[in-house]
Amino acid sequence: MARTRFAPDRGLATRMVGTMFLIGLLYVVFVGVLLVLLGNSWPLILLLVGGMFITQFWFSDRIAAFSMGAREVTPEQAPELHGAVDRLCALADMPKPRVAIAESDVPNAFATGRNQRQALVCATTGLMRRLEPEELEGVLAHELSHVAHRDVAVMTIASFLGVLAGVITRVALWGGFTRGNGRDNNTAILMLIVPLVSAVVYAISFLLTRLLSRYRELSADRAGALLTGRPSALASALTKVTGQMARIPTRDLRQAEPYNAFYFAPALSGESMKRLFSSHPTLEQRLDQLGRISTQLGRG
Repeated sequence: MARTRFAPDRGLATRMVGTMFLIGLLYVVFVGVLLVLLGNSWPLILLLVGGMFITQFWFSDRIAAFSMGAREVTPEQAPELHGAVDRLCALADMPKPRVAIAESDVPNAFATGRNQRQALVCATTGLMRRLEPEELEGVLAHELSHVAHRDVAVMTIASFLGVLAGVITRVALWGGFTRGNGRDNNTAILMLIVPLVSAVVYAISFLLTRLLSRYRELSADRAGALLTGRPSALASALTKVTGQMARIPTRDLRQAEPYNAFYFAPALSGESMKRLFSSHPTLEQRLDQLGRISTQLGRG
């Protein structure tokens, strides 16, 4: 990781290494099982796996930006947003990422990119309209810390296996098994085993990424608050954004939910999602941590 003035987090680094190791192990086992089960289809499997990984890693920022409706803006088009990012990057001593705006009433922000020089930071119009300048800077500092700590890249890679499991299952069911060459019994068995293996792989990768995601959000809150020296501004932004989510139409929240792992605050369309497999810690946990940081800075 390129050095910045964001507070380092050894706990986050340890969790990222552990997650990548377990995901990598799961990845090898999954591909190995597929190669054994599908036999003659191994060239297709390797080509599909390699192509998807390259696409996911090298073009993740463009894919995420396009999926979430982000459009890159110039300093002339968004002077306040660019000004806030400029100040924070100077304070953090890090390269300035590309800056984008998403036309959405859902108040949120996200960062994406495989490294600091390829990064993109985006805020929605709903967020910019609702927050005061110091609150917006707190949110942007949170997002920039994701870039500095490189956990955005780790989350992109970690989420790849779950996507791959689903795609392999579809390819196998729709194409690979229809040419059974008379081996109807073996084909029927494979049609049961491959979806089962894929489901297990998806479940494990999902849990691993959720565990990392919750910790990385707390880490970003901490790093952003320490960088700006205003944890109360970030706490205020969190409270506003979470409160405003309840007023957003359910349809808009459902459209945003698939990208929750990348957002500043989760877009949730149901109470159950707040408790089951959440990509973010609870608001109470985040505010409690910011309160402790505020006390520490006050004593300093």
